[in-house]
Amino acid sequence: MGLKRFAIFLLCHLVAVSECYGDLLQNDNLLDMELNELMNLEVTSAGKKKQRLSEAASAVFVITQEDLRRSGVTSIAEALRMVPGLQVARIDANKWAVGSRGFLGLSGRFENKLLVLIDGRSIYTPLFSGVFWEMQDTMLEDIDRIEVIRGPGATLWGTNAVNGVINIITKNARETQGGLVAAGAGTEEKDFGRGRYGGKISEDAYYRLYAKYADRDPAVFAGGEDAADGWNTLRSGFRLDREFVGHDAFTLQGDIFSTKVGETITTALAYPPFAETTDEKYTNRGGNLLGRWERKVSEASAMALQMYYDRTEYNSNHFGSFVDTVDIDFQDRFKWMAGQEIIWGLGYRNIFLNIDNSYASSISPGKDNYDIVSTFLQDDIALIPERLNLILGSKLEHNDFTGVEIQPNARLIWQADDRHSVWGAVSR
Repeated sequence: MGLKRFAIFLLCHLVAVSECYGDLLQNDNLLDMELNELMNLEVTSAGKKKQRLSEAASAVFVITQEDLRRSGVTSIAEALRMVPGLQVARIDANKWAVGSRGFLGLSGRFENKLLVLIDGRSIYTPLFSGVFWEMQDTMLEDIDRIEVIRGPGATLWGTNAVNGVINIITKNARETQGGLVAAGAGTEEKDFGRGRYGGKISEDAYYRLYAKYADRDPAVFAGGEDAADGWNTLRSGFRLDREFVGHDAFTLQGDIFSTKVGETITTALAYPPFAETTDEKYTNRGGNLLGRWERKVSEASAMALQMYYDRTEYNSNHFGSFVDTVDIDFQDRFKWMAGQEIIWGLGYRNIFLNIDNSYASSISPGKDNYDIVSTFLQDDIALIPERLNLILGSKLEHNDFTGVEIQPNARLIWQADDRHSVWGAVSR
């Protein structure tokens, strides 16, 4: 046993040293940045375009790759604890609740007014109106940054962005060349390992592959005995990036995963004692495939078309379901007149739900298929160039439940200097 522990310790030490050495120069540069340089960090979530952090008329917080590396977190949900204004609660060993501006949803677990994206793909599940955080993961080393908007973002992002947007953005495959291996073991995180390899197909095409595994111990009750909420997860994925001659770029990426989760539940019975409490394990599976084409005409003009398919399966002894989502999104940005920049877009989403009901748990209807169609328009008007901007916009969205929803927005931002800006907004 002593030799095994020593081998694990040596492996972890070597991996940690190699990772720290490889990132040393980049990390030192980030720490040496002045406040005005930090304000010049680029964000894309606030206006669906690249802009300096100081130009965003929103409450934006950015978790950088350096923040992730230094924090020591091993999951996306835990990383969000760094964001001011976000509430992150760990319910048990395998469940989290994440909310914005004091809201954690009626259930205390699922927040239906917070939109969460990974590279533009929504991970919100309509089945329970929230995010299964235990199903959402990736190589943390591959994350470029996590942009968090606290406050209304529905004009650009849709209905679920009432209280905020969390946009997890991963690195271009060009930036993850070579190999990376990390592994470890402990008392709570019993064993975990991850590996990634990035390669070059041609002078303008790059790829990466990754795989990740983790096995986590159950929580411990006050009396010292173990709970039944241990879990393990296995996932793998790929990303391909290619830049074409001219101004075009194409991305293709996908993931598959399987998560086995433990839980103690009480279910209804049709006979005495009419209820039963058991420890059970259930398996969640899923996968996704996303393609994105972008054309940059100039610094002030660009368009993008994105399509993705996502499937999530949730299985337990008393309840089972799967959700299929197909999403198509197009957006265009251009200069209209002097001092005005227009962003507009169209979106279509089809969602199919299938539920296996039981005596203990039943949802009606057991099958459902519905569409969401949307369009948005936003005008960024420079009243005083580089000082005062007025942003007007609205989103029109049609769903099968409430019909047409109109979500207007007006924002005004004054940039006093490179370090200070004041903004206000009215949204519906």
